Amino acid sequence: MSNIRITKQFSFETGHALYGYDGKCRNVHGHSYKLSVTVIGTPISQSDNVKFGMVIDFGDLKKIVKTEIVDVFDHATVFNKNTPHVELAKELSDRGHNVLLVDYQPTSEMMVIDFAEKIKKYLPENISLFSLKLQETDSSFAEWYASDN
Repeated sequence: MSNIRITKQFSFETGHALYGYDGKCRNVHGHSYKLSVTVIGTPISQSDNVKFGMVIDFGDLKKIVKTEIVDVFDHATVFNKNTPHVELAKELSDRGHNVLLVDYQPTSEMMVIDFAEKIKKYLPENISLFSLKLQETDSSFAEWYASDN
């Protein structure tokens, strides 16, 4: 049977600051991110399976991405844990804000790599992550493809 790609789209709001950057993005600011998750696999061929004809149930893919990415990053502020912003992060956290300290510079490029690793861990064996597209603005996005990695 043929391999089929399916895509589910998500959106979330996240703030961040780029430590050491030489432009405006060194300041704390936010984006309305759009994440497209594409997986590839063979549709289930057993007619007695409730998921007959599906590569993966869109609802099952949604649970993975929502739990690992959207619920974690939505309305959070993300800082590189090695930034001097750590003091600001602690202050915000102490005041009840959702703050994430990550091991990388929170650019779209690095976030999409992080997201790929998180999603791959939870996909069923017969499904592979094909690509991710993380759109930061209407005209700017980063893409991750399994074939490039």
